[in-house]
Amino acid sequence: MFQEWVLAPPREIGMVLLSTLVTYTGLLIYTRMAGLRSFSKMSASDFAMTVAVGSLFASTISSPSPSLVIGLAALASLYFGQWLLARLRRQSSAFSRAVDNQPMLLMHGSVVHDDLLRRANVTRNDLFGKLREANALNYDQVLAVVFETTGDISVLHSCNEDARIESDILKGVLGADRIPEECLVQ
Repeated sequence: MFQEWVLAPPREIGMVLLSTLVTYTGLLIYTRMAGLRSFSKMSASDFAMTVAVGSLFASTISSPSPSLVIGLAALASLYFGQWLLARLRRQSSAFSRAVDNQPMLLMHGSVVHDDLLRRANVTRNDLFGKLREANALNYDQVLAVVFETTGDISVLHSCNEDARIESDILKGVLGADRIPEECLVQ
């Protein structure tokens, strides 16, 4: 039993190496065809794509099921689905709103929006951790903290007391209307 767990016949090792080479080549070709967006983290569907590709790649190269051809076909269908989804999102704002998360304003200045923190499932400790990570030293430096569609938290800050945010940067951000007009460039 120990030998079966640790060792493998040379034929199986060869098949894993061949499957890795073919599948990896397929991934490179599919990525070139579909574009680098396939591995971005801009939306929930992008994240799901990355996880699915990794899982399918691992299962295709490490076991006889799925077969190499089935694995390549499944990868191709994932890439096609990602390409189609991106195209539909570009062409239809209604479709984009239906499938994408909306960014949320968590904080501006010293004002923490607890209702949006709860909605994003983010704690004040998480928020303050992101402020520290961004080297924001005091509330006067914090122009806005946004929970992005990817789950990342962006901290817009400046040491310049006269700094203001271009309103376009906050376009589509839930809660952006809570930022006072004098803090925005119109």
